[in-house]
Amino acid sequence: MNQTQSYPPPRLIFWETTAGCNLTCSHCRRITIADKLTPQDLNTEESYQLIDQITDFARPILILSGGEPLIREDIFEIAHYAAEAGLIVALATNGTIIDDQMAQRIKDSGIRRVSVSFDGADASTHDALRGEGSFQRALQGIHRLKEVKLPYQINTTITQHNAHQVKQTLRLAKRIGAVALHFFLLVPVGCGAEIADDQQISPETYEDVLNWLYKAEKTEDIELKATCAPHYFRVVNQRRAEERKQGLNEKTPPSYHRQTHAGGSPSAGHPGNRHAMNAMTKGCLAGTGVCFVSHQGEVFPCGYLPLGAGNIREQPLEQIWNASPLFAQLRDPDLLEGKCGRCEFKRVCGGCRARAYGATGNFLGEEPFCSYIPRKKA
Repeated sequence: MNQTQSYPPPRLIFWETTAGCNLTCSHCRRITIADKLTPQDLNTEESYQLIDQITDFARPILILSGGEPLIREDIFEIAHYAAEAGLIVALATNGTIIDDQMAQRIKDSGIRRVSVSFDGADASTHDALRGEGSFQRALQGIHRLKEVKLPYQINTTITQHNAHQVKQTLRLAKRIGAVALHFFLLVPVGCGAEIADDQQISPETYEDVLNWLYKAEKTEDIELKATCAPHYFRVVNQRRAEERKQGLNEKTPPSYHRQTHAGGSPSAGHPGNRHAMNAMTKGCLAGTGVCFVSHQGEVFPCGYLPLGAGNIREQPLEQIWNASPLFAQLRDPDLLEGKCGRCEFKRVCGGCRARAYGATGNFLGEEPFCSYIPRKKA
């Protein structure tokens, strides 16, 4: 009798709680955006069922994203339900509608950390992508989170528009008291596909940013992380090898060797513990350590790879996670093609599968924005 193979459970689950949003950002993964809850969104009861499906087999960090999750009137009840079920719950927001009462409700619901999106170190840069006044409103939201002592981080999508501001963005994050700064490298899907030609940074600029991040991680007293940039793990390997060759004894960036299982509790039980909230073990985690649940219940390897593995309205998430042929392919690095397939770093990097898909239509193809040439020839 054939039995479904059981894989290690996901460590991070991103749930698009709604497609609705109060902003219309030019680089958003969504193509169509409403400013309110849509009829297709999982309702409250279905949301509870999703949480039950998750806790049936895993204890991941659950990130409530969107759209803008705070436009859901039931978002605090949902967050409380997830926290009571034993999940570490985080909230991803643009921060522009957080007032004093809402900040307190976010904290009281059991949410452990809030990420606020900043796509520029100043108002003119940020507002060019997110709309006039959004920078100042996001800062006000951050201030209100600070008042209720709820940890928050900055998420920044790097494009040509703001790549020159990485150092200034770091200074901004530290100045406003963020516990972390996560850099997202633009993936050309959704609206991102429409602006990719103008705003996608070059492979060489990617390399410069990642090398800068390697150095900054070792010297700055703030959690730093590159997202949708799996080749950072290759950069770390190369830099460490070079340092050993030169007899240097520099410390390794924390994100490289951070092995805390995301389903566990933060050490010392501190709600803002950076190690639990930033658990990483390898580059691309799509379908291996991460999955994405859409506002309609569809399950994807990540939020940027639009290939469905199933729907939680039709089958349990555990079954999708363990039985999906798509996920099985993503878990086998020997299936990678092009220079990713030849690369000696494919098991620690893997290339961004969503970026490969966006550029070529082949999710197993080579990472198009990596400048590294593998040692092994074709």
